[in-house]
Amino acid sequence: MVKITDRELLEKIPSLFKINLKSDKDGDSIFKKLKEFFVFDWGYIYYLNPDSVQLKYASINKELIETVYKMPKSDLKFLYSPDGIVLDEKSSIIKSLNFVGGKSYLLHKLSVGETVFGFIVIGSKKENLYSEDDLSVLKVCNSIISYVIKDLELSNVFKIQLKALKEGIVEKNNAYKIIKEQNEKILEADKVKSEFLANVSHELRTPLNAIVGFSEILSEGLYGKLNEKQAEYISDIRVSGIHLLGMINEILDISKIESNAMKLVKTNFNIQRALIEVANILKPLAQKKKVRIIIDCENDFEVTADYQKIQQILYNLVNNAIKYSPDNNEVEISAEKLKNKFVLKVHDNGIGIDKKYHGKIFAKFVQLDSAYTKKESSTGLGLTITKELTELHGGKISIKSEVNNGSTFIVEIPQ
Repeated sequence: MVKITDRELLEKIPSLFKINLKSDKDGDSIFKKLKEFFVFDWGYIYYLNPDSVQLKYASINKELIETVYKMPKSDLKFLYSPDGIVLDEKSSIIKSLNFVGGKSYLLHKLSVGETVFGFIVIGSKKENLYSEDDLSVLKVCNSIISYVIKDLELSNVFKIQLKALKEGIVEKNNAYKIIKEQNEKILEADKVKSEFLANVSHELRTPLNAIVGFSEILSEGLYGKLNEKQAEYISDIRVSGIHLLGMINEILDISKIESNAMKLVKTNFNIQRALIEVANILKPLAQKKKVRIIIDCENDFEVTADYQKIQQILYNLVNNAIKYSPDNNEVEISAEKLKNKFVLKVHDNGIGIDKKYHGKIFAKFVQLDSAYTKKESSTGLGLTITKELTELHGGKISIKSEVNNGSTFIVEIPQ
């Protein structure tokens, strides 16, 4: 029931801009002003959260301020809409808010532009007190009250809206332009970082390829026989170059993955070829530790996948297996074709990995802390990249391992 005439309404509406919330923590100034427009026994203002509402201002029962009320999804969907409603004590919204003793309620939303961030409820002990005309008046009042509240708590409003957006409750609207701009700046900064890493890694990779290539030529004696000490030094240069090249390639790969620049180029190829090539690439590292690489793929078979990325998966896993294996040991690579997938396995007899770390080792920059692993340099990206490349194929990677009992990494690629 509106207390004033249309003429008085037009005269009083501008006075809502004079509401001062700076020193008013309970919202008394809002409800005092609303008393000039409506008859009500109590009034409450709530903010919307992704799965609940929170009481921010109250005309009575002020001790309940900041209380959070869980809401049914159907009610939340309505509360995020721009509409208002006339309610009674049977309404599910009223029941969820734990109102007792009221018979008539008026509810309308608080919004900035098209973005709803809360609502006002006023209630009375009298039955059938409010009408659609009252709803229209409250809508006009709320359009001003929303901006009064926004001036004081704008940052909190957008934090709530951002959280709601992440939970998928609220669709994009004009109010998210500010948030979107900030996100774009963050993404742009991340893109610049990734491009920088990629460019630096690329520039480092070119001379390293030359170092590895020329050291290989020298080690083969194509330009003259080397004495024992020279051969040892050239071997060290070659092994260190391959190791450093692998680390640089990892930085390049993670930059591509983070920028969504990593794409699949699928071809048909025999899997045994990939296994042999990876074994040959890593042969110098294996020889340095006197580790023998065994290939178990007697029945060669054709697969459909990205050849370079399958090679990278194998390279990362075999490289790790060599790195964390004791000297004078073996690393086994195997491939098996099943009905609708092919399976790659890399097994070593090394230090093994505690089961509690099995879910963490594929995260970026994770390096297990042990006396042995501290001896080995690593970017901590190899297994992350391996997991990403596997999932890019629609596959999955898993591990079977125990401390001091070796490790087996299993890659399954659907066909």
